[in-house]
Amino acid sequence: MRIDILSVVPELLESPLAHSIVGRAIQKGIVDIRVHNLRKYGIGPRRNVDDYSYGGDAGMVMRIEPVYHMIEELRAERNYDEIIYLSPDGELLTQGIANELSLKENLILLCGHYKGIDHRIREHLVTREISVGDYVVSGGEIPAALLADSIVRLLPGALTDETSALSDSFQDGLVSAPVYTRPAEFNGWKVPDVLLSGNPKQIRAWQDEQALKRTEALRPELLKKL
Repeated sequence: MRIDILSVVPELLESPLAHSIVGRAIQKGIVDIRVHNLRKYGIGPRRNVDDYSYGGDAGMVMRIEPVYHMIEELRAERNYDEIIYLSPDGELLTQGIANELSLKENLILLCGHYKGIDHRIREHLVTREISVGDYVVSGGEIPAALLADSIVRLLPGALTDETSALSDSFQDGLVSAPVYTRPAEFNGWKVPDVLLSGNPKQIRAWQDEQALKRTEALRPELLKKL
């Protein structure tokens, strides 16, 4: 898989993409993630990528030219399945969307900044808009790193145990059951006996029951979708 991320502050993406599962997946050649500085196509000697908003609203707006030229440069090299704009008013990121995108070959992630991007980019270049929540952050870099992480961990070979992702929260529409590790007792707090029983059938039944109980308590709206 190839993921190209377009940003006006690419330095924000250096650490999130260099470590843990994503970093190891890059080192293994499972995914190729490239971060591109939109100032490459900035305007004038100072490589400006933003300008004042028509209509007089407060805040600067990302210009169309740097985004257009960067996307054209990339599309000259390969075909992209999706050009995704990270936006607070896009469709809310879910595990299902991450699963879907993990099956693609080439993705572009566009990080907004300032007040937003010229709307013509959204009308003519972007194929999909994704939000990581109903709130606003300073730019799309952290959401892009989050989206990339949610995708990469699903790629074959990214996790040491590939079955681990199958038991993640939301894969079956529920939050996951509680998990425990050694020691079996600490400070008088014990691991449930069923998990120490060695009986896979009983353990699975307990996990299913706990997933339902926790979903009902923590995210009851999910049960309505099942």
